[in-house]
Amino acid sequence: MYVVTGGAGFIGSNILAALEARGAEDLVVVDRLRDGEKWRNIVKREIVDIVHPEHIFGFLDLHKKKLKAIIHMGAISATTERDADKIVTNNFDLSIALYRWCALHDVRFIYASSAATYGDGSVGFDDDSSVEHLARLRPLNAYGWSKHLFDRRVSRRILQGNPVPPQWAGLKFFNVYGPNEYHKGAQSSVVSQVFPHARENTHFNLFRSHNPGYADGGQLRDFIWVGDVVDVVMWLLDNPGVSGLFNVGTGKARSFLDLASAVYRAMGKEPNIRFVDTPVAIRDKYQYFTEARMDRLHAAGYQKPFTSLEDGVRQYVSGFLNTSDPYR
Repeated sequence: MYVVTGGAGFIGSNILAALEARGAEDLVVVDRLRDGEKWRNIVKREIVDIVHPEHIFGFLDLHKKKLKAIIHMGAISATTERDADKIVTNNFDLSIALYRWCALHDVRFIYASSAATYGDGSVGFDDDSSVEHLARLRPLNAYGWSKHLFDRRVSRRILQGNPVPPQWAGLKFFNVYGPNEYHKGAQSSVVSQVFPHARENTHFNLFRSHNPGYADGGQLRDFIWVGDVVDVVMWLLDNPGVSGLFNVGTGKARSFLDLASAVYRAMGKEPNIRFVDTPVAIRDKYQYFTEARMDRLHAAGYQKPFTSLEDGVRQYVSGFLNTSDPYR
């Protein structure tokens, strides 16, 4: 049995699809479906149970002998969420409780951290999990801070010699794009937001640069295809001896202009991009550059190459967005 928290969400539902494709049985989703369209992300999956987060520990206690791993992707992921109490409850408290449960019951634990923990990137993007290094990072929003808070707690618990799960891995996801992100709305990737404009051959607005070191649209991110993210998770499941905190990006920053242009070109059209001012509310917290250092994951043994931006966008557009059924 595999339990995927946030299993109806973007990355979680893609992990479920990969587990099912590998023949895994007894897949369990822990999530809140509410009244939106998130349920469509798991409509193709054979799921043994859907558990509300409030009931997770009763479920785990009942099925602990069958559990192979908990893959903890559930979180409030909106960088614009302002309710810090809500974020701490969902992103930190639950993570700590799950980590302790896995340590107590000898269950493997893979969890989602975030590149948002790096803040403005002024101290680099090194996935060093030492207490000293993590103390130097300064996230720019409550979401990034909540993920960072948990990374630091794990690091401190290990240093103090507290019990740990038989395998634990924190994954610092960079800018992930791919199918099943549609419920995220304004928080979905630029690819999914550009696509309707590319399909109709209308213009798309990117943020103008307010940093003299970057041209308009030249702000850089490490964009990663969700299939590559899933491959890393599957590799960890295949290598239970690997534990640690790892970046999950391509290691190559590309511009938003590159990304948006790739969507138009995947539709056989010339890019039609205009620029608008970055909203004042987020301007002083805006990241102009992210790029994952991938040395530690490679040193741990992961050798599969990452998908190029152009190939990833092409797969997303032709295989999902530009079809009658965009869900994985």
